[in-house]
Amino acid sequence: MTTNAEAPGAQPVPALFFAKVERRYAQGAGALEILRQADLAIWPGELVALVAPSGAGKSTLLHLAGLLERPDGGEIYIGGTPTAGMADGERTRLRREEMGFVYQFHHLLPEFSALENVVMPQLIRGLSNREARARATELLGFLGLKERLVHRPAELSGGEQQRVAIARAVANGPRLLLADEPTGNLDPHTAAHVFGILVALVRASGLAALIATHNMDLAARMDRRVTIRDGLIEQLP
Repeated sequence: MTTNAEAPGAQPVPALFFAKVERRYAQGAGALEILRQADLAIWPGELVALVAPSGAGKSTLLHLAGLLERPDGGEIYIGGTPTAGMADGERTRLRREEMGFVYQFHHLLPEFSALENVVMPQLIRGLSNREARARATELLGFLGLKERLVHRPAELSGGEQQRVAIARAVANGPRLLLADEPTGNLDPHTAAHVFGILVALVRASGLAALIATHNMDLAARMDRRVTIRDGLIEQLP
């Protein structure tokens, strides 16, 4: 399995780094301030839980981290590369090559098999069909889906669907995984199982993960927990 770990002796670089990030939205005659001089660093191999009440700005933070929105101030670094001033095409390339996304709903393509859903993003990136299929088979096997490669999403359980979605998210060997309630649609037992597999994948590959969740049991199993309070990103005990 590929890894994004730094070379021996290299100075470690955060996979994601917010430096004094600001984000606000126009609201009537004023502005709604979501982030205010917010700082955050997430390192390779680290799982960080984003825990905050609805309306606090979790989605905004994830959109900024995923380069889907631009900050109103400060800088966002992906693997040490500043992104705030990047052209849209370069941001798209960085998002495609350096990031993976997992959502509450799997968003798999229903007409394709599990294997084909994981192959697709690799073909878009330019890998050959042979390379992409080999990589997809390896990933799905690692996630316990070796016997489900040819099954379409409707033929898979909820937990299996989400594991395919995770495989698709990491198929291109990203530096950073961003997840928004990735187990929110699953029952507690299945959620714990899928999360355990996600943790194993992060540990094995060395990617960094920022996971928004309301599940405090899962949040407690991550390396750190952060929240958004008064526009700042704060560490939780």
